Amino acid sequence: MSDLVTGDAVVLGLRPARLPSRALAILLDLALYVTAYVLIGVGLTFATASLDPAARAAIGVASFLLLLVGIPIAVETLSHGRSLGKLACGLRVVRDDGGPIRFRHALVRGALGVVELLLTFGTVAAIASLVSVRGRRLGDVFAGTLVVRERVPGARVMPVPAPPPWLAGRFTQLDLSAVPDGLWLAIRQYLTRMNQLDPQVGAAMAARLADDLVARTGAPPPAGVPAAAYLMAVVHERQSRDAARAFRAAAVAAASPVPQVAPGFGPLPGAAPAPAPAPAPAPAPYVAPAPVAPAAPAAPAQTPRAGGFAPPA
Repeated sequence: MSDLVTGDAVVLGLRPARLPSRALAILLDLALYVTAYVLIGVGLTFATASLDPAARAAIGVASFLLLLVGIPIAVETLSHGRSLGKLACGLRVVRDDGGPIRFRHALVRGALGVVELLLTFGTVAAIASLVSVRGRRLGDVFAGTLVVRERVPGARVMPVPAPPPWLAGRFTQLDLSAVPDGLWLAIRQYLTRMNQLDPQVGAAMAARLADDLVARTGAPPPAGVPAAAYLMAVVHERQSRDAARAFRAAAVAAASPVPQVAPGFGPLPGAAPAPAPAPAPAPAPYVAPAPVAPAAPAAPAQTPRAGGFAPPA
């Protein structure tokens, strides 16, 4: 793996292509270009038979530069670093920061490739690729490019072992917000490969990872719990929280009503017709209110006497 840092300070882990795969890709490209050059050269020989030797020589040099220099540069520029040979071998030319190459990169690579690949029959390119740490030839060094492998075999993801049953639900109140992703990745890698490690080395790694996890969570380590079992239980708790959060978001999205009519447009295709609105009730006829007789004056209220007892009957 080669760590390339982009302009946004993002580290890219890429696999540089080595000499065997690069040599095979170059041989495929050269076989294609040389075949086209020979066929076109034979046709130009018959087409320019009536011309003088100087004109035929000029046409031969122009066809050589066009087919063996210009065409490869155009192909790498238009395909962003993937010629036919590199495409067959799963390779690609990228910049030092991991971005796609442009015309100036392909031009420098093609110009130096004439010396490295054609005039010296690939000797200079092979020596430079063997000496370079990332397998770059002189054209890559001067152009600021790198040939990487695009087709990388995917690694089989191993599941994390389940924690002991007596630890299930013991860490539900643990605060995991301060644990960085790098520590989670290290714990996961240890748990998936702990059976392949030496017992003493594995125990030391588990203790160190458990101490880091305890320092991040701020909770004291549980007494009597092995370090490996503690890591399994905490990872299982984090996976349970992530699954619950994902299912909760899916349930909320499914429960939200979906409009059957797009705003400003007709009903969506396949949507059920909207129910007709219920008719409004007819207004009742107006009835004049009956005259109200004047109320009789109310009798003056008697002020109750003070005391906690009621008067005798």
